[in-house]
Amino acid sequence: MVKEVFLDVETQKIFDDVSRRDPKLLGVSFVGIYERETDTLHGYFENELSSLWPILENATKIIGFNIKKFDMPVLSAYYPGDLLRFPLFDMWEVIRAQLGFSLGLDNLARATLKEGKTGTGLDAIRLFTERKLDELASYCLHDVELTKKLYDYGKSNGKLKFFTWKNEVEEFPVHWDVSKENIQDVQMSLGV
Repeated sequence: MVKEVFLDVETQKIFDDVSRRDPKLLGVSFVGIYERETDTLHGYFENELSSLWPILENATKIIGFNIKKFDMPVLSAYYPGDLLRFPLFDMWEVIRAQLGFSLGLDNLARATLKEGKTGTGLDAIRLFTERKLDELASYCLHDVELTKKLYDYGKSNGKLKFFTWKNEVEEFPVHWDVSKENIQDVQMSLGV
């Protein structure tokens, strides 16, 4: 049985607040997840992470946006094993490989879904610092929903959209079952 889990992590600090550019030093403020199997959206504050581990350990696919370079390394400070050995699917990584450049979740969601993020990572840190934890949870869970909708749209339609620097909408193909060979083929067809 497929157990897809969508995940997003918010932190307590930014890199400027810590001694070196190591995500493990940022601290978790909140983790939002969506479990497709049960159609549930829920989250965990730092002191509740032990309840998250069994869900991730039993997932057949953990999906997120920049989770390999950010979310999982942040979480790894709390987990006794190697989170990067989990079945991770990083949408940001696939899109970057297919296009040849990076795009943010907000750009993709606004262009493709006509809805965007409700704030930024800095807003999430401010909410944590001000102890506005309900607003923090709401912000993170909205990002999880956007990630899921974007993934599902790409899977159903084989494409996503983004805003160019001229604020024009451009469409590009996505292949979530991507392999290195497919990435090269897509890049060639895009002229990348």
